[in-house]
Amino acid sequence: MSNSAAPPPDAPPTAPLDALVHRAWTLHQQGRLAEAQALYLEVLAADAQNVNGLHLLGVMSLQTGRFADAAGLIARAIAVHPGDVSIYVNRGLALLHLGRPGEAASSFGRAVAVDAGHADAHYNRGGALQALGRGGEALASYGRALALDPAHAEALHNRGAARHALGRMDEALAGFERALAVRPNLAESHYCRGNALKDLRRGEDARASYDRAIALKPDYADAFGNRGTALKDLNRPAEALAGYGRALAVAPGSADAHYNRGLALQESRRGAEALAGYARALALKPDHADAWYNRGLLLHESRRLTEAVAGYDRAIAIRPDYAEARLNDAMALLLAGDFRRGWPLFEWRWKQEPLASVRRGFPQPLWLGTESLEGRTILLHSEQGFGDTIQFCRYAALVAARGARVIMEVRRDLMAVLQGLEGVAELVALGAALPPFDFHCPLLSLPLAFETDIDSIPGGRAYLRSDSARVAEWSKRLALRTKPRVGIAWSGSVIQKNNHNRRVGLAALLERMPDGCEVVSLQKDVESADRAILQAHPHVRRSGESLADFADTAALCELLDVIVTVDTSVAHLSAALGRPTWVLLSYEADWRWLLDRDDSPWYPGMRLYRQGADRDWAPVLDRVRADLARLAP
Repeated sequence: MSNSAAPPPDAPPTAPLDALVHRAWTLHQQGRLAEAQALYLEVLAADAQNVNGLHLLGVMSLQTGRFADAAGLIARAIAVHPGDVSIYVNRGLALLHLGRPGEAASSFGRAVAVDAGHADAHYNRGGALQALGRGGEALASYGRALALDPAHAEALHNRGAARHALGRMDEALAGFERALAVRPNLAESHYCRGNALKDLRRGEDARASYDRAIALKPDYADAFGNRGTALKDLNRPAEALAGYGRALAVAPGSADAHYNRGLALQESRRGAEALAGYARALALKPDHADAWYNRGLLLHESRRLTEAVAGYDRAIAIRPDYAEARLNDAMALLLAGDFRRGWPLFEWRWKQEPLASVRRGFPQPLWLGTESLEGRTILLHSEQGFGDTIQFCRYAALVAARGARVIMEVRRDLMAVLQGLEGVAELVALGAALPPFDFHCPLLSLPLAFETDIDSIPGGRAYLRSDSARVAEWSKRLALRTKPRVGIAWSGSVIQKNNHNRRVGLAALLERMPDGCEVVSLQKDVESADRAILQAHPHVRRSGESLADFADTAALCELLDVIVTVDTSVAHLSAALGRPTWVLLSYEADWRWLLDRDDSPWYPGMRLYRQGADRDWAPVLDRVRADLARLAP
């Protein structure tokens, strides 16, 4: 914000007090503030209503951080002379510093009413409106300031900031660049340009912009910190940590710098140091919601679930609409087996990506177990991965038992394998026209609707069936069984963000396959590196790449003695068919597998093989080998 103090008229003083004010103003401009203040007070002692004495002493108070005094003095000046634009502007500045943006906006508005051609009045009004969260109005005020003064660098900068806050990144970037064209050495605009570039995922350009801001302002802690974040996003963790260290050297009391360094340490798997960073951030800023949330995530990953939930809850208390914290709170509770508290919070999955943008906007009401379904039609629709649909389609039978006609919408690859699912009257492929219905419910909301706990999970038996004709066809392809058949799937979808933790090295898995077993690959999508490994093991039957859909996979599973798979759709399918299924779980296993169990209440007969805290797959695969050896002759 800019001060808009107006000195007394340039004309020679016509009265002794005018001369005294002129003398005080001259001293004021020279930085001889104590002498100037004494003269202003002398003026006001002689004439308590002297408008210039009140206003300029108020300006001095504003400049020296005595904002309440400034607001009071300038208000008295306005009462004497309500027609001076600069007096309204300066009172607005004082009110902004006092954290009263609404009153400040009103004062700047009065200034504009007095003089609509005063660029600073429009500019400062924009700042107050921006502080009130009224971004559109702020943009309009900045626009009026720039129409009056196209080279107003601060207005250009703040307009860019307002556009950034509204998510209009390209326009924000253009605004900061225009500000820099007017004033190339404006460090704040280089910094904010870097922020816009970072959000546009132009990390290298963002780093360069932060570097320029730091060159102009070597103690710019925020620029050091955000430079570290840009480097972290560029997967340069060592440089990112160094950047955060420089930010802390400049501003050791910066909660954000400690927090961001904690994030980088967490991503580098230096958990104890990350926790210490979050602790320092929270000591400095106890209401730092993101620090509470990420501390919770770190504790969640370490299975310290009670502490993780406490962290999420603190973040939610500070920011009640914190969707990520609520959803991770849900997953921690579900992982701990606390379904009663977990399922309601799990509905927050619709408030964040990737689901927020694909949430179905049906006019029919959402059913969560309250309304009667007798004689009504309900649409149950899939929402996430294939495995989720397979796991939760079991609820169709319970919904039908409420008297409903059940329509189920699923992805096309699942249509064949779900034909004949108990409780489903009509199966519809995602994207096809939907028949009329009265209610709808996403599949993963059904446990909430039925108030499912561990003891009431439905489906204590196989609930999917394979197609006999496809089984016969695959039986011919595999030919006569001479030894136990082991199906393997070692990776989930490459686009699944946690796949790098879930996947098992194919070479290590094949090394553990006993000689007395026939190995059949169920992996449909095989990466190029794994193709080379399979070529080096010609005895492995490469059936996965010939699978047309899940009905083919189901038929193949019927012909296998055991399926060994990571946490992917194959695990759900084979277990839903009632086939012996051994699931290899990373240490950060999904909530549905609960904690420290080698079985699953969702799939009786399933066997779970879990990584230890060292996240090493070798002991897991050694246990699998030992158990497979018992199948081999």
